Amino acid sequence: MSVTIYHNPNCGTSRNTLAIIKASGETPEVIHYLETPPSRERLVALLALMNISPRELLRRKGTPYDELNLDDPSLNDDQLINAMVDHPILINRPIVVTNRGARLCRPSEQVLGLLEQPIPQFTKEDGETVYYPAR
Repeated sequence: MSVTIYHNPNCGTSRNTLAIIKASGETPEVIHYLETPPSRERLVALLALMNISPRELLRRKGTPYDELNLDDPSLNDDQLINAMVDHPILINRPIVVTNRGARLCRPSEQVLGLLEQPIPQFTKEDGETVYYPAR
């Protein structure tokens, strides 16, 4: 199975997602998206694969979201995508792509539905244990 994660190692959710992928026996392609941001075309493709709007992918915390007035409802999808291309920190993470689909994995256990052999239980960095299938 091919697994790609758009990852930020400074993000606990992203680290947990990567750990779940590895614990499930996969060797993912890890893209540090702040160092190697997706092109505009790739970002548009990811949004389509995830079936979400650009606004749903925007990250506010720790970003220039407020300074750029991205909460302005008059901004269209192209303008929001342009903002994410210009400021990759605005792209929420982690995004995981497999042959089963693509998903913004927030919370990290969202990745379990994308994996061929998901582990039945995982303990996150904060000590929370998640189960698959959820019980």
